[in-house]
Amino acid sequence: MWLAIKALWRRDVRRFVGQRSRVAGSLATPVVFWALLGAGLGRSFSAADPALTGGYLQFFFPGTLAMIVLFSAIFSTISVIEDRQQGFMQGVLVAPVPRAAIVAGKLLGGATIALTQAVLFLLLAPVAGIPLDPWRALQAVGVAALLAVALTGLGFLIAWWLDSTQGFHAIMNLLLVPMWLLSGAVFPPSGAAPWVRGVMAANPMTYGVAALQTVLLGRTDGPSLGVSLMVTALFCVAMLVAGVVLVDRRRLG
Repeated sequence: MWLAIKALWRRDVRRFVGQRSRVAGSLATPVVFWALLGAGLGRSFSAADPALTGGYLQFFFPGTLAMIVLFSAIFSTISVIEDRQQGFMQGVLVAPVPRAAIVAGKLLGGATIALTQAVLFLLLAPVAGIPLDPWRALQAVGVAALLAVALTGLGFLIAWWLDSTQGFHAIMNLLLVPMWLLSGAVFPPSGAAPWVRGVMAANPMTYGVAALQTVLLGRTDGPSLGVSLMVTALFCVAMLVAGVVLVDRRRLG
């Protein structure tokens, strides 16, 4: 079982590292978003929250970190579709390997890729006026790791049902980008319409973003850190279990 997990994990990581355009795109795009939006809105956001001395550039930093995790985790699961088209996944399914090992290997591979890029972006925290002491950095990495596993699991579930990368990108634009936008990454729930706040409260990604904001910014106007971590951990477990059930029940053609 562990050999299967290691093999699938290593295969996804090596494939991603070998595709430099994907490495650059999944990291550079969120960084550009952060820089442009942060510079464009400047300190206008400080009036809404005096604690944010760095303005919107500071507020948007945890949200951008979540965006990097989302993009990297989701794009890494495109390999599920590619492996099916190449016949690799069919070979894995007929091997005497537990279904949980297949799911765990794919999720760990995607989560490793996402977490690595998140750590690289986290080094820019001082630029946003966020002091990056070892304890705060360790907490942020831990939250990002939970979020990476959960979002990779979500991407795995979507990719398992689809037959083309075009369809995958369409689902991402329709579902996953709005999921990030309505997570508190771009604007706080307190200023949103009531129905939007309801959607944000039901969005599991909201709690991962809230945990990052609490750890990095010390914000306390959202869910508590304990609640955020618990919901994010449950999100991880749910995606893992759902992945195992899906792989066990639905054979690839």
